[in-house]
Amino acid sequence: MLGIRLAAGEESVKKFLIGLGIVVVLLVILGTVFRGPIMMLAGMAFMTPEHSFSEDQIAPPNYADASYWAALPDLEDSADIVPAGIIIDPSTTTDVDVFFVHPTTYVVDVKHWNQPLENKVANQITDQWSMRDQASIFNGCCQVYAPRYRQAVLSSFGDLEGDGGRALDLAYQDVKAAFDYFISQHNKGRPFIIAAHSQGAFHANRLIKETVRDTELQQQMVAAYLIGFSIDGSNGIDICTSATQIGCQISWNANAPDAMVILSEPGDICINPITWTADDAMASPEENLGSISFGNGDVIEPNVTGAQCLKGQLLIEEIRSENFADRPFGPGNYHTYDYSFFHMNIRANAKARVSAFLKAQQRGEADDALLRTLMQETGAE
Repeated sequence: MLGIRLAAGEESVKKFLIGLGIVVVLLVILGTVFRGPIMMLAGMAFMTPEHSFSEDQIAPPNYADASYWAALPDLEDSADIVPAGIIIDPSTTTDVDVFFVHPTTYVVDVKHWNQPLENKVANQITDQWSMRDQASIFNGCCQVYAPRYRQAVLSSFGDLEGDGGRALDLAYQDVKAAFDYFISQHNKGRPFIIAAHSQGAFHANRLIKETVRDTELQQQMVAAYLIGFSIDGSNGIDICTSATQIGCQISWNANAPDAMVILSEPGDICINPITWTADDAMASPEENLGSISFGNGDVIEPNVTGAQCLKGQLLIEEIRSENFADRPFGPGNYHTYDYSFFHMNIRANAKARVSAFLKAQQRGEADDALLRTLMQETGAE
């Protein structure tokens, strides 16, 4: 496990945030107010490749090659990092897997509809932001698997019927191929969590709908954390309404009440990551177990913020720290910190759901064994 702050790639992360910040400034200059991810990302036309999708030739990944994974249990990678004071016994994390789909990180020097997998800047941002600040949350309960994939450029969401839609479909095909390889070669029938953020949640939502729902895989799924995208529950999976419910899905989009850019829509799933309920009760900062943005060190900060679900949004009223100042989507939008604000709550919740799943599994196996014994004793077949 990596127990120290990973410094490499910090410059790439800064470029990523600056690039997104420029987008927001341009939108403000144009006087446009966006109220959903598709409308907002349509304004990023200056990041759209000048050529058509059909002219792009981006080599596909080979998921048998470890270099096409941002995180694997046998690799030393950024998903292994833990906050100061957190100790993990590796023997307690081998029963359950996490399949994590990272958000858009191909935002610097964009020349293609989909990220070339050898693009070093995008891969560094993936490693030093998403793996470190997001995927690492699950290393206390599970083995983390996170594929690199030919992610679509952000402006694809503003062109769903054209080249953008084709770029997103290509990205999804990679995610599905990685998941299929994960299931066939790594998972070996273990329970698993699907977790994702932003564009990753968009693809994971489709993956669950088309590949997991109504299959044997649904019985293996502990829960799905589809964070940072507009998720309405139409994938057919139950919505989690308690902290230990299993086989269900969770989503939220964090912003202030007066945010210029809101990435959720009315009717979206909003599960409060402090209380793990779907109601509109306010959770106080004192109930927040700890936040962290590893770019500012590896120390957990308690009581940074509270949260409340209202009209599909996770509303943040106050932030009691200066270490969460990045606003690439404009004032009041906390997309960058959807995971970071609630690091310790999510870490604890993933462990709680895994424990509940394994206990239910054990009960089921015990019931099956008892039934077989009774059938043998009575001569029934």
